[in-house]
Amino acid sequence: MSRQPRSSTKPELALRRELHRRGLRFRVNHPGLPGRPDLAFTRAKVAVFVDGCFWHRCPQHGTMPRNNRDWWQAKLDRNVARDRAKDAALAERGWVVLHVWEHEATDAAADRVQAEWRRRVTPIGR
Repeated sequence: MSRQPRSSTKPELALRRELHRRGLRFRVNHPGLPGRPDLAFTRAKVAVFVDGCFWHRCPQHGTMPRNNRDWWQAKLDRNVARDRAKDAALAERGWVVLHVWEHEATDAAADRVQAEWRRRVTPIGR
């Protein structure tokens, strides 16, 4: 597990490239926020996490290993509980949290992020 990349995974890099292409600027792995979001739009207070299907138990693609099943069950349960705790901590600070699955199409994920960013940045009445 220590060999698993924690940041700059292929899905994360693809999303970053697409959002940057669209003119959105963000901080990567912001150290001052709970959970160190993969992308943080500080002005809009939008935090984005790009979650792996296995590690974060995707309802579509999450699988459970056959060997050492009890250990893996507990490990993955802790991951999901930690995700919910960091989401709550960010929400308490006024941040909106978006989760993007690694299997999600990059354009669709970028559309969701951009829509939330616009909603939070654009003044009412514009």
